[in-house]
Amino acid sequence: MSEELLINISPMESRVAVLDNGILGEIYIERHHKLGLVGNIYLGTVVRVLPGMQAAFVDIGQSRTAFLHVNDMQREPRPVAEKNKATKATKHEINEDDATTNAADSLAVTPPIVSAQSTEIVPASKTLIQHRLHESQRILVQVTKDQLGSKGARLTTNISLPSRYLVYLPSSDHIGISQRIDGEEERSRLKTELSSLMQTVNLKGGLIARTAAERVPVDKLEEDIYYLLQLWRTICARRQEINHHQSSELIYQELSLPLRSIRDLVHADTEKVIIDNTQIYEQVRYFAKEFVPFVYDRIVHYTAEQSLFDVHRVEDDLRDALKRRVDLKSGGYLIIDQTEAMTTIDVNTGSFVGGRSLEDTVYKTNLEATHAIARQLRLRNLGGIIILDFIDMLEQQHKDDVLESLQAQLTQDYAKTKITQVSELGLVEMTRKRTRESLGQQLCEPCSTCQGRGFVKTAETVCFEIFREIMRCARTYNSPKKFTVVAHAAVIDLLLTTESDTVADLEYLLGRVITFDVENLYTQEQYDIVLD
Repeated sequence: MSEELLINISPMESRVAVLDNGILGEIYIERHHKLGLVGNIYLGTVVRVLPGMQAAFVDIGQSRTAFLHVNDMQREPRPVAEKNKATKATKHEINEDDATTNAADSLAVTPPIVSAQSTEIVPASKTLIQHRLHESQRILVQVTKDQLGSKGARLTTNISLPSRYLVYLPSSDHIGISQRIDGEEERSRLKTELSSLMQTVNLKGGLIARTAAERVPVDKLEEDIYYLLQLWRTICARRQEINHHQSSELIYQELSLPLRSIRDLVHADTEKVIIDNTQIYEQVRYFAKEFVPFVYDRIVHYTAEQSLFDVHRVEDDLRDALKRRVDLKSGGYLIIDQTEAMTTIDVNTGSFVGGRSLEDTVYKTNLEATHAIARQLRLRNLGGIIILDFIDMLEQQHKDDVLESLQAQLTQDYAKTKITQVSELGLVEMTRKRTRESLGQQLCEPCSTCQGRGFVKTAETVCFEIFREIMRCARTYNSPKKFTVVAHAAVIDLLLTTESDTVADLEYLLGRVITFDVENLYTQEQYDIVLD
């Protein structure tokens, strides 16, 4: 697979596009006036503790207070008396293939802690948050999810610091290996070398080896460890420096989008990194030389007059990614609807009629849809609960093949996903880790005309509402001699033509004159009744 990274910089925003064989696979957008918070570390102030939810709201200096759940807090060590009773057989073992290691490879996700300061721990669910936090308390927190809609950012007290090859967990003693590293020999090597390096540099805490660490020599791992150790010392010193301040303050800010993309997205299959800004080009080259030297010679400065994204058709793909309908090559299509609760994706055969049988047509359409669905999930950054409505298949083997194809396509996704079996109705329930706004939420806002419903009342419906409102006003107010209806042009036209007989009957019934005014600034649903 051939992969390219396109980095487009403008005074307003930074954009990074990932092309797989020339096709847009992912897009990351960071607007300079609205930088993402994921990965940032704050010295926050507890505003409110909610025992009923086992959560707390924390002020981190943003427009909304952030949310901290008890399960996202560092776990408490067992009391000494309990430790003495524990045996090796009862010690908690941390699964190195825990889903959190997947998160270590996501551009926008800083992985949560997978362990605590001791392997002998009390589950966080057994420690009440009201016994651990109180209002006005200052705590060190890290953002794991950006503000989404009306919800504030999601926080954790389990700090994690990513580098090119590793993720440092200051409050853990766990050494984990990314799930994407399959070879047992390589996993064993990494674990052994990391354990040895931690003892050599006297590093307190835990480490997770990211996917990029596969087959990386020990000296590169050691450089990463020293970098992370120095970064953590800087954060601790900064915390001590501002601890006496009353306001919540930012202690550590994640790298900018272009540098994060170099740290997290480039790999052996990355052929080029093309940048259209001279200053960012120099910054990226310096960063790559220090931390990702293998990609240094692949960084290209784009200087042509035509826009970099236009040349590679990224702008066209972005426009298509905001559409509800996604066409398949066979003639079938997907319908993607995103709501606050979940996202639904409906698969349809469309103009594809197949050649052998209905079952074969449905099977081929569903198989093709799995490729498009996996791409759209990444491209649109759809997260949370996702319902896939495949076309009903009769044969169990076909259902298994479609599910297997979907799972295979999702292995390329940086975000953690979980899918269920195909139900009797042809539905597949799945979840995808959500840490930032989807592409639609980032680039769009609810329609001012329909308020996000996706439809408006017909002119006829509005006319009938006007009639009812006039009758209501006539009963309530005895003095008006005339009613003036102010509404959209389409509504007024209908009132003066098709509904003119109804207007005349209403005037006769009420004994009052009804006149009409067009207001071009009104939407079709808006109207006013003026009493004269």
